[in-house]
Amino acid sequence: MTFKKILFYTFLVVALAACGGKKKASAKKKKYYHKPTKTTEQVVTAPEVKEQEEILTATSTVVVKTNTVEEYINVYKDIAMVEMQRYKIPASITLAQAILESGSGKGELTLKANNHFGIKCHTGWTGPSVTHDDDEKGECFRKYKYPSESFEDHSKFLTSRGRYGFLFDLKPSDYKGWARGLKKAGYATDPKYPNKLISIIERYELYEYDKLVLKDTYELVVETVVADAGETIHVVEKGDTLYSISRKYGVSVESIQKANNMRGTNINIGQKLKIDK
Repeated sequence: MTFKKILFYTFLVVALAACGGKKKASAKKKKYYHKPTKTTEQVVTAPEVKEQEEILTATSTVVVKTNTVEEYINVYKDIAMVEMQRYKIPASITLAQAILESGSGKGELTLKANNHFGIKCHTGWTGPSVTHDDDEKGECFRKYKYPSESFEDHSKFLTSRGRYGFLFDLKPSDYKGWARGLKKAGYATDPKYPNKLISIIERYELYEYDKLVLKDTYELVVETVVADAGETIHVVEKGDTLYSISRKYGVSVESIQKANNMRGTNINIGQKLKIDK
């Protein structure tokens, strides 16, 4: 074999080897190659968050919107009890007034001024104010930054004016006496104001907050009315039964039933019963 042939075959072998190496390398590369998959951005929407009720402590500065009377009571009961401890005003009265005056927190004056008790500016008020139509058009009412300020100012308002002084001689559990006394002192012009307060207190059992504050010193005030004709009238309180009433006045259950044309023994809170002795 000539030198040229040897050189030719050598070149051919090298070329084939190189070609095979490329194919193997290509095959090897193809073996580990993964075609990228098409991805889409996943959009996650947050679940609808419902407005949650925030519980307001006596020193809180949070403004809370309430939808029901029960929610309003739950939010402001702690403030009312603290105010009772500080100023001796029954928590039941404070809550009932706030519910009535503020429309359970939904009244126009409350929403725009955080005024939960309808307190007008009066002489000497130097704080913020708003105008609001009440007994007259465009009257001046006090404005507060936070509801808690309104509750505290309500307590100061009652304790700093002499015309309300007699109320503090009442037993702190006597919410009926307080309700009537507020009307007598001129807090409101509505002749039904005391009955409205009493109705709210008894409907929502706000006197229970008075009990929490007074604890062992709580004393139930049983109201007895003596009519002009000399007959005794008992106003039914929570927990009363015909038997307990009969024992109180030393009469029989039957005599109470007869005096009030009753067939059964059912009685209701606030009901007036004649007591014939």
